[in-house]
Amino acid sequence: MSPIPYPPDRALPTDDALRGVLHNEVHARPPARIRLPALVVYVAVCNDGVTREQECAHLRQLPLQQDLTTEHLQDSFLRLRLPGYTLKWERHTEFTRYSLVQPLEPGALLGADDPAFLASLLLPSGWLRGIPGRTIAAIALAMVHGDLADSDTTMAQARKWLGDTALVTSVVGSNGQCWAVADFVLRPSGFERMLVVAPSDMTQTRAGRVSQRLLELETYRLMALRGLPVAKELAPVLAQAESALADITQRLEGKAASDQELLDTLVHLAAQVERATAAHVYRFAATRAYYDLVNQRIAELHEAGIVGIQTLGEFMQRRLSPAMATVAATAQRLVSLSERVSRTSALLRTRVDIATEEQNRQLLEKLTRGQDMQLHLQTTVEGLSIAAISYYVVSLLLYGAKALKGAGLPLNPELAAGALMPVVLWGVWSATRRVRKKLIHHP
Repeated sequence: MSPIPYPPDRALPTDDALRGVLHNEVHARPPARIRLPALVVYVAVCNDGVTREQECAHLRQLPLQQDLTTEHLQDSFLRLRLPGYTLKWERHTEFTRYSLVQPLEPGALLGADDPAFLASLLLPSGWLRGIPGRTIAAIALAMVHGDLADSDTTMAQARKWLGDTALVTSVVGSNGQCWAVADFVLRPSGFERMLVVAPSDMTQTRAGRVSQRLLELETYRLMALRGLPVAKELAPVLAQAESALADITQRLEGKAASDQELLDTLVHLAAQVERATAAHVYRFAATRAYYDLVNQRIAELHEAGIVGIQTLGEFMQRRLSPAMATVAATAQRLVSLSERVSRTSALLRTRVDIATEEQNRQLLEKLTRGQDMQLHLQTTVEGLSIAAISYYVVSLLLYGAKALKGAGLPLNPELAAGALMPVVLWGVWSATRRVRKKLIHHP
């Protein structure tokens, strides 16, 4: 939708850059208006690696679309009105879908085999086969008028179109406006088939909404199931990783291996788990989102059952729920394994920290003993130093006394040196003590 034109003197501040985009998002991908009887041919393809330029080039192969450019595809939605039919193109995150709506004459094609059905399409020959991408879903939906009160006739119509298979049927709408019949069988042409039988007073808008919900229901079902092969492939990997983690935990408890060996094994296991998580977390999240959309579309159908026949919702839940439970359990198992690896890493880290602290304690004890020995040695050396210094001082005093005696003083040098010896010892000891105190307080 084009932005709303505002007068120059508008009373509001300037619009935020995203206001128009966010406002118009509610109008994105509106349902088609379908006039019954009609044939809806729907194809959804995986668009991984497919650019808009490739899709635009393919759309230009349709009649009168040679001027189509990629700018027309920027909104990820485009409806083309072509001679005798309409084509809707929609691009989503993982897939692109094409919906063809063309008239269906009363009773035409009901009961036709696949080659006859494909020959009746108004699209250019080979156009469907050339769609860029890989097919995810392909559905041929016939929408016809019928008498809903006559269930036998309605089921006969369904048998003609769908064949002699187990049918799934729902009365769709809060007031039972129409029947939706499907068998979910993949035919040789690659198409599934569905049938909607509606009263003559059904509006085109209502028919468009019903067809959109049915087609999206099947598409989202198939997209949700894309997580199931991933879960099955991941199951033996998870089992092996859980066994390895249990072995690591047992060896950690029994101290049967060195910390370095356990750490190397645990790091390798953690890398495996994180790689699996990074590779598959998106697929599991997408599966949950698609499954929620399936349940939402089922709820929007407001379906009621027919005695003895499964409804679409019952069929989906009975067959889809186990697969979704498997995917959810695998995703939870992967998360739980990652958490357990983290807890085991924490235990090993605690064990290493305790061992490190013990080594530090022993080292500190050795340092303390070394310091004590150094202190004792220092004290011993200090005592010897006092004795040595005192000896030299007393020797100097003796020589001084001898010099004084030689000068004529009546002095006995040996007696004077002996008398001064206690004073010298005390003085040297006192001076050494003061020096040590100064070093301790002011190193």
